[in-house]
Amino acid sequence: MKKIEIYTKDYCTFCHRAKHLLIDKGVAFVEYEISEDSAKAVQMQQRARRRTVPQIFIDDQHIGGCDDLYALENSGKLDPILLDS
Repeated sequence: MKKIEIYTKDYCTFCHRAKHLLIDKGVAFVEYEISEDSAKAVQMQQRARRRTVPQIFIDDQHIGGCDDLYALENSGKLDPILLDS
């Protein structure tokens, strides 16, 4: 499987939706909860060039947020991205 990273905040509904989609797909991911981790928040902003959560990366490729993840899923493009090369 690919390395999946997701930057989240506890209270974020979109973060929960994105994580549940990944869990439903049975993929492991690394979660960075940035509410109280300013270093990870800065890292996310530098990597994603965005300040909103969630921000999702698959093998260091920026996917975007929750809506972007679901757009990939609804278009049938998410599963091929998640498959091993």
